[in-house]
Amino acid sequence: MQKKWLKGMAAIMAAAAICGAFAGCGGDKKANGSAGGEQTVKFGFLGAYTGPAAAYGQAMKEGTELAVEEINKDPNTKMKIDLKTYDTKGNKAEAINAMKKCIEQDKVLAIEGPTLSGSMFAAGPIAQKSKVVAFGTGTTAPGITDLGDYIFRNAIPGKMAIPITVKKAHDKLGFKNVAIMYSNNNDQMVGEHGIYEELFKKMGIDIIDTETFADKDTDFSAQLTKIQAANPDVICIAGLYQEGALIVKKAREMGMKQPIIGNNGFNSPAYIEQAGAAAEGTLVATPWNAERKTEKAQHFRQAFKDKYGHEPDQFSAQAYDAIYVMHEAAEKSGSTTDRKKFRDSLAQIKDFEGATGKFQFDENRDPKMDLDVLQVKDGKWVPFA
Repeated sequence: MQKKWLKGMAAIMAAAAICGAFAGCGGDKKANGSAGGEQTVKFGFLGAYTGPAAAYGQAMKEGTELAVEEINKDPNTKMKIDLKTYDTKGNKAEAINAMKKCIEQDKVLAIEGPTLSGSMFAAGPIAQKSKVVAFGTGTTAPGITDLGDYIFRNAIPGKMAIPITVKKAHDKLGFKNVAIMYSNNNDQMVGEHGIYEELFKKMGIDIIDTETFADKDTDFSAQLTKIQAANPDVICIAGLYQEGALIVKKAREMGMKQPIIGNNGFNSPAYIEQAGAAAEGTLVATPWNAERKTEKAQHFRQAFKDKYGHEPDQFSAQAYDAIYVMHEAAEKSGSTTDRKKFRDSLAQIKDFEGATGKFQFDENRDPKMDLDVLQVKDGKWVPFA
């Protein structure tokens, strides 16, 4: 009996030894790879795809999911992506909770998002403290990357986009004075109002009226009545597309014909849909141009239309590129779990070319890339000539 027991134990120990020789019977392989060398990296996505910023968040979600699908189907992919997705609803508390879940529960390598600047100001410090990269694709407000060295963005900061739009418009229109409207309860728009003020002071252009509103406002008659009385050459708006569309519609109803200079919040087909004919002539700066003839841009545009049945916008293009940039950084780092290696690899990305053109980060982890100035013409965004 004892001999049988000893033989049984010997067999168990031998099996255990063999199992151990093959990398712990799977253990880390499930999380990090397979016997064939294929690995899986966890990324988080925090998007406001319901709520007041849904047009932006849904576009980002679509661009992100298309990129993940393409990468995971690519036979040359060394690391497949396991995407953990959370809807922040454009709410700061939701963004904070989602950030914590991604980091603590899902144990992601890095996070794309949140969508809005205010959400990043709220949740970004959690990522920074945890030393997990948070990569913003819609976070254009001043001070975003000042949150710390784990905060990156390919979102075009207002300090980069607004001067390009204004200067190109000024070269063509020669305006001497302006009126500004901005949302005073939106972190991004408050910051961009400051950019407008500083820029016009440097250019010697008079700001003859400044009016404020709040996100979700629907009546802008009082502000526009004051602007109409001031009679500026141009009206500059810092707001989201919902309020922007209502403002320009009301302005045109009141007989105001001044050119409109918008900001990043206007870069959505939803702006044109809601403003209708009143959107004609609106100017914005953007890294996405549907008419760009590069292979990457046209591949993205066609693949997006095939999958979703409609045209992509700037936010879907930037989110799509962000996943490809993050994936490249992960593969170059050689790790699916080392967040420091990933952060350093991401910072070193150079000469990446995606749907929005050639891209790299500057020393502050802000984007370095070319922008186009677009104008609404015949109901579409087209290059401003």
